[in-house]
Amino acid sequence: MSVVGHAPPPFFKRGPAPLVRLAFFVSLSLVLLVADLRFQTLEWVRLAVATAAWPLQRATGMPIDAAGDFGAYLSRQATLLKENEDLRRRQLGTANLLLRQDHLERENKRLRALLDMRERQPVEGRIAEILYAARDPFSRRVIIDKGSQQGIAAGQAVVDDIGVIGQVTRVFPLTSEVLLLTDKEQAIPVEVQRNGLRAVLAGAGSGMMELRFLAANAEVQVGDILVTSGLDGVYLPGLPVARVVKIDRDSSHSFARITCAPLAGVERHGLALVLGGRTALPPQPDDAPVTPDQPTRGKRVKKKVR
Repeated sequence: MSVVGHAPPPFFKRGPAPLVRLAFFVSLSLVLLVADLRFQTLEWVRLAVATAAWPLQRATGMPIDAAGDFGAYLSRQATLLKENEDLRRRQLGTANLLLRQDHLERENKRLRALLDMRERQPVEGRIAEILYAARDPFSRRVIIDKGSQQGIAAGQAVVDDIGVIGQVTRVFPLTSEVLLLTDKEQAIPVEVQRNGLRAVLAGAGSGMMELRFLAANAEVQVGDILVTSGLDGVYLPGLPVARVVKIDRDSSHSFARITCAPLAGVERHGLALVLGGRTALPPQPDDAPVTPDQPTRGKRVKKKVR
């Protein structure tokens, strides 16, 4: 119902017309654009908005960054596992080569030492490799890879770079059997290097040796070095054999019990040097003419009995 002279109020307050508002905002935008372009008046507004919106940007980007980091972590783990597997395979492949190289280096050192030992000896020698030990567990015998085809003969001495190992007892075409010094059936004439006392050194088994038939008061001390005397005609004189490690002097026994340890690698080395036989000096004839300037050596002068 309307009052005379008054229009009814509108149901909604509309404000300015849409076209007027559009023109206002367009003009305001143009003014702001020109002012910012010419005078940089809105720079502080942008900085404030960017600072206020930075936490929101980080919060919205964290799931995406976490997903990317997790994918990169899985990729690195797969790569590391593959590299570790490759490294294990290479290590297993080169382990045999490394062990073989270490073995060859030790073997080369022993070969050089054996060659030097052969040069120091006045007899000819052959380098042989120890193939395996004899089947008898109660004997100390080894088999070498040199036989009669290589000039090996029974009775030849076997040494290493330190001293005597044993003696060749049986010879086959391609292999030979060596009786070690520590065998109970082996005996070797020796002398004490310090004072020249001669004795017989016999194997005692279990890697040790014994000096036999020496009086209880014999001049032997712990630490004495025993060398070959050369009286048997097999071993060259002066080869190192053993060291005295224990002396048991019992007054109730006529002989002393002297325990010795071999100096050479009797039961551990894989290479050995087989020495050739000793050459005997040619005998001098008894009826050789004697000159006046030459003295008689070892020749008996027979006197005529009237």
